[in-house]
Amino acid sequence: MTDKTATVAAPRGNTTQAMAIIATLFFIFGFVTWLNSVLIPFLKQACELTDFAAYLVAFAFYISYFVMAIPSSLILKKIGFPKGMSLGLLTIAVGSVIFIPAAQMRSYPVFLFGLFVQGTGLALLQTASNPYVTILGPIESAAKRISIMGICNKVAGMIGIFVLVKLLFSDTQHISDKINSLTGAAREAELDLLASRLIAPYAVMAVVLLLLAFFVRKAHLPEINQEDEVATEEGAADQYGRTSVFQIPYLMLGVLCIFLYVGVEVLAIDSLALYGEYTGLAKDVASNLSIWCLIAFTVGYLIGVVAIPKYLPQKNALIICAILGVVFTIGALTTSGNISILFIILLSFAHSLMWPGIWPLAINKLGKFTKTGSALLIMGIAGGAILPLVYGAIVDSVGGNRQLPYLLMIPCYLYILYFAASGHKKGLPA
Repeated sequence: MTDKTATVAAPRGNTTQAMAIIATLFFIFGFVTWLNSVLIPFLKQACELTDFAAYLVAFAFYISYFVMAIPSSLILKKIGFPKGMSLGLLTIAVGSVIFIPAAQMRSYPVFLFGLFVQGTGLALLQTASNPYVTILGPIESAAKRISIMGICNKVAGMIGIFVLVKLLFSDTQHISDKINSLTGAAREAELDLLASRLIAPYAVMAVVLLLLAFFVRKAHLPEINQEDEVATEEGAADQYGRTSVFQIPYLMLGVLCIFLYVGVEVLAIDSLALYGEYTGLAKDVASNLSIWCLIAFTVGYLIGVVAIPKYLPQKNALIICAILGVVFTIGALTTSGNISILFIILLSFAHSLMWPGIWPLAINKLGKFTKTGSALLIMGIAGGAILPLVYGAIVDSVGGNRQLPYLLMIPCYLYILYFAASGHKKGLPA
């Protein structure tokens, strides 16, 4: 009995060109994903939302990964990986276009629908493009290529946040004071004008994505040819006697670990702008704080590239990161002002090595269940949808205190620590 594997012939075209295309796609991942940290405070004001409602931005975006994880693999099996990349870009473009009528109507549900469509496109795009990181060159240098992709993702996030903040928050204090001084139809008109600021950037984004989709479709990227799977009896056991993916304890623990990790990662970044305002920072200053999170994330990522596995095993790196998560959260809870903000920024440094630490431990020795296990782990990205929403609900329930609800992150880090230390061994074949 053999498992289905993925192979690919050597690229016929210029490998450097193909690498540049994939790097561009990872740039798109970062640009679109991390804009949520700016949209949350902006839409909170423009649509006059509670904290819970504002964090539906993250929910609508990240829940699409849960919904699309398995459908994406089925779509790619039918149309192939290069076409899948192009389709993913087109879907993100459609989501961006939806922002135009949403801004014109100042309709929060339509904004959320646009975010869900964008997330759907990203789920498909990531499922299609990630395999190319390993096939565009020797396997020995795959880590180097992955590092380049990760840096593209974070740099794009920094640029996207900077540009959108300049477009949306350039005179935000004046606008806020004006809105607060108005009532009735005059207030509604000013809020409509504020929401309309989203039309131009998302229209430009849609055009760029459409052009990129066309370019990727015509780029003749090499296809990943999946070998035929040898037929087996339904329910047949693998070499370890397992007949179902749900009989693998360490995988199930790993899915929960990914869920909690993505949840705290997204929460630390997407909540920071509103937390900065809570501590007394101006809107335009607070909205730029997420850039520092991505810088901290990138520094940690680069350290990991150098240190793992030569100086530091991945499991130990995950343990250290989980401990740092607890320490930095306690620091954020027990200090105030800029020091508290600094500790929340440092959480992104702690998060930098969690994904590469959790993923290999969770899929270790899955055999024929590797693809199903990977899909379940991708579904765990939905943690980015749930934890910010829980945080927002707690903020509303405690009268607007945005510091105390960060307590919910501590049990998440403790669970990640448990998985790194021993949970990944539960049911692991010898």
